[in-house]
Amino acid sequence: MADAVTVDQIVVGDHACLTFTEPDERMDLVAEFVADGLQLGQRIICFTDSVQPDDLIGELVLREVAARDAIHRGQLALRGSQDSWLAGGPVTAKRMLSAISDEMRHAESRGFPGLRVTADMCWATRAVVAADQLVAFERQAADLFAHGQLAVICQYDRDIFDPVTLAFAADAHPKTVAALAYHDTPLLRICRQHRPPGLRIAGELDSTHLEPLQHALAETFRLDHTIHVNLTRLRFIDVTAATAIAKAALTLPTDRTMIVTCPPVIAAIFDALGAAQAPQMRIQRSS
Repeated sequence: MADAVTVDQIVVGDHACLTFTEPDERMDLVAEFVADGLQLGQRIICFTDSVQPDDLIGELVLREVAARDAIHRGQLALRGSQDSWLAGGPVTAKRMLSAISDEMRHAESRGFPGLRVTADMCWATRAVVAADQLVAFERQAADLFAHGQLAVICQYDRDIFDPVTLAFAADAHPKTVAALAYHDTPLLRICRQHRPPGLRIAGELDSTHLEPLQHALAETFRLDHTIHVNLTRLRFIDVTAATAIAKAALTLPTDRTMIVTCPPVIAAIFDALGAAQAPQMRIQRSS
C-alpha cells in the first residue's frame, strides 16, 4: 500500500500519485510542489494536458509562485502534451521514459541538484493512446529513481479516469499526495491551503462543525503570519460559524491579518456581523 504524504514531504527519489476532483486543490498542491523545487534550486518540468501552459503559468503566479522569472532563468519549463507525449507519433512508455531521462540529463548538465516533474496524466485518456502504455510507463518508471535525483507527481483526475485505472495508479506509486484535511465529509471539507497559506473550506459550514473549524484555525495561526481563508467553494455558512471565524481574527496581533475570500452571499454574513471593521480581518469578494 502506498504511503500517504503531504506535498511538502516529497523529496528526490519519490514517485507519487495525486488523485483529485477539486481543481483548486490540485493547483494548490502543484504550486507548492513547484515552489518547493524552486527554493531548493532544482529544475522543474510541468507536463500539462487539461490546462494550457499559459494558463498554468497564470495559476502559479496567482498562488505567489515566481513562475515567469523561473522560466526566464531556465529553472522551470512547461510542456504541453502536444509538444511532448503526443508529438511525433504513437505514445509509448519508451518515449515517455526517454523524455524524462533527457530532462534528467539536461538538469544534471546545467548543475541543478535534482529534477522535479509533475505530469497531468489526462493524455492517457486520448483515443490515440493505448491503455497498456500507461500501465507500462508507471511500472517501468521506477528505474528512473535509482540515482536519487528525481521526484515525480503524477496527477489523475477522478472525473476522467475510471475506478480500475485509479486503483492501479494508487498501487503503482510508492506514495500518494493529498491535502491535509481537518474535516472531510460529503457536506464539508476543511483542508490546509499551501499557496497562499491558510485554509480552504468547501461545502456547508454551520455550528455543528465548530470543533474542526477551530482546530484548523489554530493550526494556520501557528504556521502562518498572514492567514488566508478560502471560502470560494462554500455554499452556506451560519452566523455561529461566521462569528467563530471573525472572533478568531480578533485574537491576532494588530500586525497580522486574516484575509477571507468568499462569494458575495457569504460576504454578506460577515458584513452583517461587522467583521470587516476589525483591523485584523479583510474580506475579499470572489466572482
